[in-house]
Amino acid sequence: MLHLVRQYPALGALCAQLGATLLVGLALYLTAQLSPWRPTWLAAGLLQGLLAATLARYLGLSRWWCGLSLLFVPALLLVNGAPLPSWVFLGGFVLLLLLNWNSFGERVPLYLTGAGARQQLFGVLSEQPERFRFIDLGCGPAGTLLSLARQFPQAQFVGVETAPLSFLIAWLRALPQGNCQIRYENLWRSDLSAFDVVYCFLSPAPMPELWAKACEQMPVGSLLISNTFEVPGQPADQQIELHDWRKSRLLLWRMRG
Repeated sequence: MLHLVRQYPALGALCAQLGATLLVGLALYLTAQLSPWRPTWLAAGLLQGLLAATLARYLGLSRWWCGLSLLFVPALLLVNGAPLPSWVFLGGFVLLLLLNWNSFGERVPLYLTGAGARQQLFGVLSEQPERFRFIDLGCGPAGTLLSLARQFPQAQFVGVETAPLSFLIAWLRALPQGNCQIRYENLWRSDLSAFDVVYCFLSPAPMPELWAKACEQMPVGSLLISNTFEVPGQPADQQIELHDWRKSRLLLWRMRG
């Protein structure tokens, strides 16, 4: 079950919502049988949100999904009956869809690289030749990519992204940065042969296929870096612990012929 949830985080979030709703419904039923006290619907919604976020965390979902699980039902209760036009709800759904488009087709949710990982990436990249080429497979809004591009102005940076809104944000942010390019491109169509460093923060699901692609396309001596997610059966040449709340780590493989 946990393996399936990690492959499809949207399914995990749904399971967390259903589980929390069931527990809160049971609690309300028992309260009605044993006591005259009745909680407000908003209080029940807040409890449901806390339980959903806890279950989402237990299932290994990212902080993004835990936040959505926490706020989903309370937000619905708050706007219930409010004089809001129907397009607001449609707009919210579309916004989430545009940010997490990858979750359904590529099984890659929106994971954001933390500050600790950025600092460690600075250290790793400082050991590369001055004019190295770097690609971020699934760059999201490109915060990490642009930070690296500013730190290493002689190097060339490319980010690929297929979630439409994330791509648009990344593309606009990268316009003033001459050594950074954002492509609306599926990571499986990206040619890795021209890059010295390939970075990804994906999910467990695509890692075996990514490893096969890297072995086929990446040049000898180039570096594959995965944030947190390992390649089954392929121990990393180096691991860098990030000591964050997610117990994240950078896994590094030096490509061999």
